[in-house]
Amino acid sequence: MEDVERQGLSTGKKSTPGRIILLNGASSSGKTVLARALQDRIENPFWHLSIDHFRDSGVLPMARIARRDFRWSDLRGRFFAGFHATLAACAEAGNDLIVEHILENEGWCETLIELLKPFNVYFIGVHCSLEELTRREVARGDRLLGSAARDFHSVHIGRCYDIEVQSEAGVTVNIPKLLDGWRSGCRQSDFSPRP
Repeated sequence: MEDVERQGLSTGKKSTPGRIILLNGASSSGKTVLARALQDRIENPFWHLSIDHFRDSGVLPMARIARRDFRWSDLRGRFFAGFHATLAACAEAGNDLIVEHILENEGWCETLIELLKPFNVYFIGVHCSLEELTRREVARGDRLLGSAARDFHSVHIGRCYDIEVQSEAGVTVNIPKLLDGWRSGCRQSDFSPRP
């Protein structure tokens, strides 16, 4: 009953806005490992969302994209616009989110800053050496080779984070740092409210 009331379903009251932990880093940088470890250790029930969840769940017609019935380049802009709007809608409904992203396109960060303005956003930069990114990309076998290197050279440019971590340090080092920063409530990133 408490969960139903938090959502405002039984009382007609508006739910408490969700909070967002946003991880930005190159493909294969270790965002998923960090997100899962955070979800496992954080006090509240956070959802874990990423583009991979949408792709792997069958939301996208991946078989037909692979057959070239549809061109990914025609769908990509609408897909990401929908993903970004979904994050705001889920948080507006009162859900706490851990989100993985690769803020690779010009304007995506600015769009998210605007969409997520009503929410407490903790912005994390996830770094990894180029050598390790390349090794992981090859080992995964499900990424276009060279994507990680491209991201490595661009994804963090101009970004201001609440905290930055090196994924190669491992979750035993990184998770306590991330949780301490989250719990402190101190926000100074691109997503922090401006006077």
